[in-house]
Amino acid sequence: MEELRSRLEREGTVRIGVKVVPRSSRTGLAEKLPGGIYKIRVAAPPEKGKANAALCEYLARALGVPRRNVAVESGHSSPLKRVRITAAGREG
Repeated sequence: MEELRSRLEREGTVRIGVKVVPRSSRTGLAEKLPGGIYKIRVAAPPEKGKANAALCEYLARALGVPRRNVAVESGHSSPLKRVRITAAGREG
């Protein structure tokens, strides 16, 4: 996550690919896959946007930005998602 945090500080807004694994025993980064995709486990189930919300909350906390600065742009009902993250102090 440190690499992503540095990129966010430099660029202000970043878009990343994420593979979400819902219903995991705990929420956290599993690994970085080839192609720069982050595999993230979330404890929430993939129902009614709960896994997406848990993903956004995790990324916001891990990167030190407000929750409103993290949004799923595409892949809302897919394990593969495109997420936009805006640095703290900038409009989300």
